[in-house]
Amino acid sequence: MNALEIKDLHVSIGDKEIIRGLTLTVPRGEVHAIMGPNGSGKSTLSKAIGGHPDYVVTSGTVRLDGVNILDMAADARARAGLFLAFQYPMEIPGVSNANFIRAALQARLPDGEELEATDFYAQLYAEMDKLEMSRTFTARSVNEGFSGGEKKRNEILQMAMLKPKYAILDETDSGLDIDALRIVSAGVNAQRGPGLGALVITHYQRLLDYIVPDHVHVMVEGRIVRTGGKELALELEEKGYDFIKESLTTV
Repeated sequence: MNALEIKDLHVSIGDKEIIRGLTLTVPRGEVHAIMGPNGSGKSTLSKAIGGHPDYVVTSGTVRLDGVNILDMAADARARAGLFLAFQYPMEIPGVSNANFIRAALQARLPDGEELEATDFYAQLYAEMDKLEMSRTFTARSVNEGFSGGEKKRNEILQMAMLKPKYAILDETDSGLDIDALRIVSAGVNAQRGPGLGALVITHYQRLLDYIVPDHVHVMVEGRIVRTGGKELALELEEKGYDFIKESLTTV
């Protein structure tokens, strides 16, 4: 099956278990959203899948198109087709945006094969235009001195250039004003299609007005506790997460 498949995943930070038996399948061609209150484990999930060494998977599996990626290093997971957009993108002083993206693309090519510069820049400029990014960003160090909106546009630019099979977008709407949210969401929507499975992590309904999910999952205390269509996000917006928690205690 062409899918990101997470089965009975348990993740700990130090001696504290954060993810407690989470199971979720995101097929290619679909957009799934995870919503949940602070502390529910949403960002822990994204970092564990991405291969952050502080987030220890104690049991369970994560598969990309049937291949268990948990024994892979983070860069190998990326080459296998996984992309992670961070809630707080890191700054990389001294490395230009163009060189960063070019090196990432080069790393995916077979040994001895070189990226063609003219084609690379033509594609880069085309994707930057879609995100309303100035060409001056190619020479600027990755995220250094960028506003919150510029950092998020830069992440979606990287995603557009790398063309992953699966993308995890961790609170992409964090720190965005209305105009930046519209542009970033349009950049994500432009990449939707049968070749991409996306997992969108957010606190708020407003992002899902722009990136309309096929399925919405509610995460509480390290587990998926409820799944529904896009209308579930509207229900959460109206009733809040306490409504979900209360309903769990009455079951």
